[in-house]
Amino acid sequence: MAMDKYEVVFISTPLIGNLVPTVEFAHHLTRHDPRFSATILIITVHERPIVNLYTQSLATAASHSQSHVNFIHLPTVQPPTPDQYQSSLGYTSLFIDKHKPHVKHAISTLASTTSVAALFVDMFTTSMIDVSQDLGIPCYLFFASPASFLGFMLHLPALATQLAADFVDSHSGLIAPKDSAIELIVPTFSKPLPPSVLPSSVLKRNKDGYIWYLEHARRYTETMGIVVNTFLELERHAIASLSISGLPPVYPVGPILDHAGASQWHPDGAQLHDSIMEWLDQQPPSSVVFLCFGSMGSLEGPQLREIAIGLERSGYRFLWSIREPPKGKLDLPGEYTNVEAVLPAGFLDRTAGLGLVCGWVQQVRVLSHQAIGGFVSHCGWNSILESVWYGVPIATWPVYAEQQMNAFELVEELGLGVEIRLDYREGSDLVVAEELERGLRRLMDGEDEVKAKVREMKSKSRMALMENGSSCKSLASLIQEISGRIQGLKKDC
Repeated sequence: MAMDKYEVVFISTPLIGNLVPTVEFAHHLTRHDPRFSATILIITVHERPIVNLYTQSLATAASHSQSHVNFIHLPTVQPPTPDQYQSSLGYTSLFIDKHKPHVKHAISTLASTTSVAALFVDMFTTSMIDVSQDLGIPCYLFFASPASFLGFMLHLPALATQLAADFVDSHSGLIAPKDSAIELIVPTFSKPLPPSVLPSSVLKRNKDGYIWYLEHARRYTETMGIVVNTFLELERHAIASLSISGLPPVYPVGPILDHAGASQWHPDGAQLHDSIMEWLDQQPPSSVVFLCFGSMGSLEGPQLREIAIGLERSGYRFLWSIREPPKGKLDLPGEYTNVEAVLPAGFLDRTAGLGLVCGWVQQVRVLSHQAIGGFVSHCGWNSILESVWYGVPIATWPVYAEQQMNAFELVEELGLGVEIRLDYREGSDLVVAEELERGLRRLMDGEDEVKAKVREMKSKSRMALMENGSSCKSLASLIQEISGRIQGLKKDC
């Protein structure tokens, strides 16, 4: 008897941090069950050439492999005009929404030749739920951030009442609590949340980013299920708190990682990576602290100089990825043509035998190297999962998005990191050299309990994906739900 075939479609926010885990999950799903194939619909943003290089490489790789994941580049649309948005999230949400006719056409075309079993949206492509409803296709949410933050988003409409009553606008442009003792109760966190770790979009309630957070959060509950890139052993409390009536079922299937990194598609990939790995090969095991702030993270000159002073004073070996701040609101960080000009005079010469300063770097490949002993990170969820997978403890330095909440969870809830700052963001006071130096000493020489927990979680992260592991079982449940729903529809016809 012929085996049933199922096509699943994905539509992701066009950012590296959203798109990469979506692609990796699509591959993970189709490898796990040969009945499934996947089509990923690609949204093009001309202002982000690195993202476009990545998406172009995907189509090229798919055409030269036996992969069951295909890619369709959607037609381009006119971007929103500046008078239509106030924030980057406002721009992104409106821009994605404009693609609905193209998404509907692409899925309708697929459905004319194959059985489309599901549409997967992500945390900011929720407007595509309208398309799934129009076409009668089950819709699921793929959530590339932690279960703790998923819980925050689901709780945000209820939390909005407290934010309106107990918070006031401040001179910084961020809302502040009327009483410094105010803490927020979010079920997916076991401890009360300090308001200072909320995302900037939520703390800027006079901007449209806050409204868009509420809108996306509201629509999560319209899906048939929520797939989260986490695993039970890492976020046991958060996952358990999401198992309540009225919410879609939650499937923790992680850690889903891109182990190959960007060497195949980044313009500086192979050559730069080789020189960095050669330098790391010459360093003793667990002796190097790695500083990297993500695909969208960059720091201004005064902060870079404080980091340089702190690194030099600490005496630790270091690998430091420095990116130039973006030139426009929609641009991504770039590469310095002369990085020496933004660092203290003579810093590169004085630390030549101790450290290496670079631009873009293949983070996952660096973290896998035995010379890395600690990671100063912006606490993006992909970075946290990579550090857990390779057993590298983190010192927290969040920058944007939900990273402040991730840092809080990592340090205060999970005990898997040490604090440099939990609430750093654009406009914060500088992290001075002494503050960094203290954090580095705790990361590299102290906190044996943290290091032991990280080693233990490294083992658990791998076991979760093995046969009978928690994430493997969760994925099997998701597959059974999708296929069972389609079989039910066939019987009804």
